[in-house]
This record gives sequence, structure tokens and C-alpha cells, in this order.
Amino acid sequence: MSTTSKAIQRIEALLDANSFVEIGALVTARATDFDLKQTETPSDGVVTGYGVIDGNLVYVYSQDASVLGGSVGEMHAKKIAKIYDLAMKTGAPVIGLIDSAGLRLQEATDALNAFGEIYLKQTLASGVIPQITAIFGTCGGGLGLFPTLTDFTFMEEKNAKLFVNAPNALAGNTTAKCDSASAAFQAEESGIVDVVADDATILTQIRGLVSFLPANNEDNSFDDCTDDLNRIIPEIENCVGDTAIALTYLADNNNFFEVKAGYAKDMVTGFIKLNGATVGCVANRTEVYDEEGKVAAKFDAVLSKKGCEKAADFVNFCDAFGIPVLTLTNVKGYEATVCSEKGIAKAAAKLTYAFANATVPKVNVVIGKAYGSAYVAMNSKAIGADIVMAWPNAEIGSMDANLAAKIMYEGQGADVIKEKAAEYAALQTSVTGAAKRGYVDQIVNAADTRKYVIGAFEMLYTKCEDRPAKKHGTI
Repeated sequence: MSTTSKAIQRIEALLDANSFVEIGALVTARATDFDLKQTETPSDGVVTGYGVIDGNLVYVYSQDASVLGGSVGEMHAKKIAKIYDLAMKTGAPVIGLIDSAGLRLQEATDALNAFGEIYLKQTLASGVIPQITAIFGTCGGGLGLFPTLTDFTFMEEKNAKLFVNAPNALAGNTTAKCDSASAAFQAEESGIVDVVADDATILTQIRGLVSFLPANNEDNSFDDCTDDLNRIIPEIENCVGDTAIALTYLADNNNFFEVKAGYAKDMVTGFIKLNGATVGCVANRTEVYDEEGKVAAKFDAVLSKKGCEKAADFVNFCDAFGIPVLTLTNVKGYEATVCSEKGIAKAAAKLTYAFANATVPKVNVVIGKAYGSAYVAMNSKAIGADIVMAWPNAEIGSMDANLAAKIMYEGQGADVIKEKAAEYAALQTSVTGAAKRGYVDQIVNAADTRKYVIGAFEMLYTKCEDRPAKKHGTI
């Protein structure tokens, strides 16, 4: 096939120079119904093969929209399935570059079965090898399950479309009213998409993500660290609001890869490296700063339904691939709206389960407020955090001291309530009180956080923890 096709160009831009080896280049469609035999189908509309990213082996398939719209048929699917088989045998990631009209109608049930074969391969690979999808054109109908069965999804900002039902097919909707297939909608409303950008940036970002991920669920390799392990960070104390900035300060060489940045912005998820080893990060956020250093959005320090679900899925991924988890906690309760109440209990349970069920090293740093069961759900000592640290001004307890005093001494004068609130703060919400009870292991100055967190994860490197024998949980 022509080396100038977009499918090939994307692969060559993604991989290290001259590293791509194509597999199945001569495969064409076998079906002959509905005049398909008269149509050229070079590579059956998908280029498949392997190469390296920064020297690391990856498998790639890239759909070619110039061949029957990149539609998925029998042989098209067999080529993708072959790539998955090789990836599972060798323990390397699979990257899919999507640009397809969807199901190949001429092949009917053969094409439907082809979809199912790929779904099965993706399911078997889940939790064994990382799977990444990038959408550059159309990804609709049954093809919409491809990215949602993988771990990370990238989407081109202008022309890409992701949907199960097209916007105009939704009752009472039109594309002009709500473009539910757009990258913005899928990143900000559905939470499916991790990164939205132009073609070139997506391919660069995928390379960046691969550098953080293990090759498979048994890979524990790490990079050499060129940053100071004891680096003092005086600026981090001012980052309680926007924890994406705090995580950037903590990271080796200030490199933080945020995932699902556009979704549930009150919760930050992403990867950093500490002493060369990848760490997954989950953090509450109350402020978002733009590129000019101005506050672009504010949130209450509460757990939301979307935030819990976002964090839980991320923790599950980290646990599956043996990636340690760091949390920065600043939460005082749950989002209190009628809409949120419909799902917050289940979502918070899912988050609690994810942290409690994870057997990877888990470190929690309380950087602000830590109140009530919302704090318990955020990787607390009670549900299995291995090490809990806190900044000196952190507050840990059942609720705000003033509110607690008003409840306990209802009807008493203002002076009494003020006095009892001060007593309650000293005994029940101070970080020292929590440390005396063993709920906090270390009180560390904010500027010293990096060296203490690195030390904790190094200590936990050989952690091994069993769980009750079972097929799987049900949360």
C-alpha cells in the first residue's frame, strides 16, 4: 500500500524513526458479496505491526479511511486480533489509531463477529498489557466500544467523532444543539477521553504516556533519576487548591502527566515519577489555575460522584499494573445536591473499594482538611494506606470544630460554643491528635514532602499483601 497514507504517516510519527515493521500487508478482504470483489482493499483497511517508542516495544494498528472508509470486516479484525495475540505473548502495549466508518455492511454477520473477536481480545488483555486508543476520524456504533475497553483514550480536537448513537439520532437532539460525538463532549461530559489535542500533539502525548507505563503487569522496571531526591519545595505549600501544580512540583524533573484532565476537575489523576519509578496520583482539587496563573475555576473541598468514579477507575488501573499510588487529601465531605445524591453513595463506595482492594504501595499526604467518611474514602489508614503523612496545618476529624461544638452544645451561649470549639479542635481535629492515635504516621513540613514520599515508597518497594481467596469482588 502507499506509504503516503495517513494510516502509515501516523504510525511513523508515533514510533521511533525507522522502527516500524508491518505485519499482514498483503491481507485483503475475502468477501465478494455486494460487488465487494470489484473493490481493491489493500491491507483490508488497517495497517498493523510493531515498533518501539523510546526503545520500548509496542504493537500498533492504524485504520485507513481511504479503504472502504476504514470499515471493520472479517480480515480487518483478524489482523487486529493477531496484533493482540503477539502483544500478549511478548508482554507489550497495544496502541490503536482509529479512523473508521464502522461495521462493514457488505460482510454483515462476518463483520459483527469480527467486532466480537476484537472485544474478546481487548477483554483478555485488560490488566495484562496497557491498551491505548487514539481517535482521529469517526468511531461510531459498535466501534465506540473499542476505546472504552482500553485504558486510555486520545481524541483529535476538531474532526474526531466518538458515539454509539449519532447526535442526530438522539431523541430531541441535533448536532447543532449538542454535539455529543465531539471531543469536548466526550472529554468533559462522559469522561471517556483522557487527552484532546491536534494530530501531532496526540502522537507526542502518547509517546509521553508510554514512558510512564510498564510494558505489562509483571514489569517493574524504572528509569535513572536525574533530579535531587531531597529537593526542597517551598512553593508547594501554596498549592493546596490546585493539586495538579503540587504534583508537578513533587515529580522528578517536574513532569506530571494528567489523565482525564477535562472531566471532574475537582479530582486530579495522573502519573509522576519519583526516583525514576512511576507513581499514580489521586488528589482533591478546589482551584484550577490557567496558563496565566489566574483562577479559572473553583470547587468545594468535597467528593463528587464523577470525581469518585474517575479516581476509582484510575486506582484500579494502577493496582492491576503494580503502580504505587500517592494521594493528596483535602476533603471535608460529599457534594450536596439532588443530582449528586442519585449516585454519590455508590460512587464513594466504588472509590473506597478501589483503595481498600488495591495491594500496591499506598501513601497518603493530608495537605488540608480531612473530615468525615469522605476522608476515610480517600486512601486513609483505616482502609489500608501503608503510610499516612500530614502537613502541620492539616485538620483531621469527623467535622469542623465550630460545627461540632454547635451540635454538641446546642442552646449554649456563644462563649461556651467558642470555648468548646477550641477544645474540640485541639483534641479531635488537629493533626497532632490524629498522630497520637496512630492515624498519621509522620507530620512533615510541606517543603520536605518530596523526600519523605520518595523514602516511603522506597521502603514499600518489596510490599506483598494477600487478599481473601475469591474470583473477584462485586463493587
